[in-house]
Amino acid sequence: MSFQIGIVGLPNVGKSTLFKALTKTHVDAQNYPFCTIDPNVGVVEVPDERLQKLNTISHSEKIIPTVIEFVDIAGLVKGAHEGEGLGNQFLSNIREVDAILEVVRNFEDPNVIHVHNKVDPESDKETINLELVLADLATVTKRLERITSQLKGNPPKAIKAEHAVLAKILPALEAGNWISTLDFTDEEQHILKGFNLLTSKPLLYAYNVDEQAIASAQSLPDNTIAICAKLEAELTELSDEEMREYLQASGIKQTGLDQLVTASYALLDLITFFTTGEKETRAWTVKRGATAPHAAGQIHTDFEQGFIRAETVAYEAFVTNNGWNGAREAGALRQEGKDYIVKDGDVMVFKFA
Repeated sequence: MSFQIGIVGLPNVGKSTLFKALTKTHVDAQNYPFCTIDPNVGVVEVPDERLQKLNTISHSEKIIPTVIEFVDIAGLVKGAHEGEGLGNQFLSNIREVDAILEVVRNFEDPNVIHVHNKVDPESDKETINLELVLADLATVTKRLERITSQLKGNPPKAIKAEHAVLAKILPALEAGNWISTLDFTDEEQHILKGFNLLTSKPLLYAYNVDEQAIASAQSLPDNTIAICAKLEAELTELSDEEMREYLQASGIKQTGLDQLVTASYALLDLITFFTTGEKETRAWTVKRGATAPHAAGQIHTDFEQGFIRAETVAYEAFVTNNGWNGAREAGALRQEGKDYIVKDGDVMVFKFA
């Protein structure tokens, strides 16, 4: 299962520098607006120390982590919803991602121009968020106009339901609010998904600060992290040993990039389950609340279609009892059926017909 996080922000806030550090992929990150025109896509491993511990027990030939895709999208400017800058292209690209990572500049550098000639994080956030709201407002208004004409007579139930959802979200957008602030029933969520609206997507803020500010970046709001894109890009140029030495000397337990990837994973409400054996130890991704057959389907569609049961051990029990045999002897191995809800850290073997 592949999930995409779209990296957005005003021009020259450090999006492409951050993307380069995230993916260790060379992209053009010069000091001028709209440097990124076509979206760059990079696949990033999700750090998980549990993989190595499972591998130590299973003596696997290889370790395969789970991943998230990051998409570096062209810089947004005021008026994008009306086509300013690369507005139409920007909005088209961002509609395809599962969540939004909004990079906000919070550092001073006279050598890096700011599109508004001032560093004001809150103002930048308002500009970007308002553009996304206005783009959705235009989409919803147009759709409402079209569907209202279909309400005459005795319209199908589906038309009535769609109209009700559109009428529900219109006032929120007119007030400048994101649709994600509203509550929806499961049926409404299904209808809403078909609109593919920008402000319905989960949102994570990344404040791009200077190196000195990292240590003092405390008490941030929910879904907000601080990161120094310049420092993270420099760290990727070091060898693994040099990076470990730097982090240890600096008293840093986890790089900013690892924190960002982990936060993005959590933003999408994802969990990890594992398979492990002599051939490989592997992490798999599912949405929280997924059933055992759905999890099996991430490995192969045949596993979901022919699902019989899942042999399951919690990660802690697997490690404590030193693997499958020990977990079985300790009574920690469970036989779970089709209704079982997968837990984060489950170590699983699927039986299928």
